[in-house]
Amino acid sequence: MTAGNNGASTPEDDDPFGYLYADGQANGAQPPSGGYGYPNSVNRVRPVGTRQYGAPGAGAPQAPQQQGVYGQPSAHYAAPETLPGGAPSAHASHGGGGGRGRGPNTKGLLIGAIAVVAAVVIGIGIAMIGGDDDDKGDNQADSTPTQSQDSGEPTPSASEGDDGDKETAELPTIDAKALRLGGTAATASDVEGAQSDGGVYVAGLNQPGNSVTWTVDGIPEDGAYTVFVRYSTADEDQSMTLTVNGKEFGSKVNMGNFAHAKDGDFSKGWTKTYSWPTLNKGTNTISVSCADGDKCNVLLDQMWLKKGQVKD
Repeated sequence: MTAGNNGASTPEDDDPFGYLYADGQANGAQPPSGGYGYPNSVNRVRPVGTRQYGAPGAGAPQAPQQQGVYGQPSAHYAAPETLPGGAPSAHASHGGGGGRGRGPNTKGLLIGAIAVVAAVVIGIGIAMIGGDDDDKGDNQADSTPTQSQDSGEPTPSASEGDDGDKETAELPTIDAKALRLGGTAATASDVEGAQSDGGVYVAGLNQPGNSVTWTVDGIPEDGAYTVFVRYSTADEDQSMTLTVNGKEFGSKVNMGNFAHAKDGDFSKGWTKTYSWPTLNKGTNTISVSCADGDKCNVLLDQMWLKKGQVKD
């Protein structure tokens, strides 16, 4: 072994790949035989452009084999996904059948998003319209006058039948001395208990044709009214005829001995009765008279009206 020699007999032996470099080739380096140590290898390292394609020994490259029918696997090609552990194909069908794969349904998603936005816009519009209507309704309710604002007259309470005792508006009242007398009827003040001015009452009504008449003004409207008569009787129950605007009322004025006064004691017999005629708006004429068949042994001191069919 000479100085500078590391044990190799030739310089190319220092680097097994020296034949790949220009200086190695100048020193006579040769590529190893046997194809990099693999048995029966036929691969050789050649300069670029000198490799021949095709079968060994052929002078020119052979034409590639004809590819199989589209969609059918080639006999000379196996896709990686067909091998054990191979990756799945990027073009696998999503529907389980043949044909090309389909992507996400972006059109359906777009339509759905538009529908949601439209629903929100419609809902906001309806809410705004509803709010405007509520505001208008509130303003209208505030501007509507109440019944007390509509009319300066109080609203009377009226009832029908025996169960309707309610207060009503005040209407005219007349005393005995202001009544127009008919027949032989006359005023007097001997019997105590009369409530008219001066204790005056009408006597002598127990003869047919005798009467009292009241011409009353200021009836506010057509309708049912109650005519009250204050009287005294001290005998059996009495009844007289009621005439309204020249027409006889359908039933007699019941003048019973409700105070249970003893015979002849008229000072203890003062009481009241009522009838429910229909009056006209404005002026009306009301008469209480003693007709044939009536019992008229009474003293009469006052008459008054109330609207509606009431008892008190």
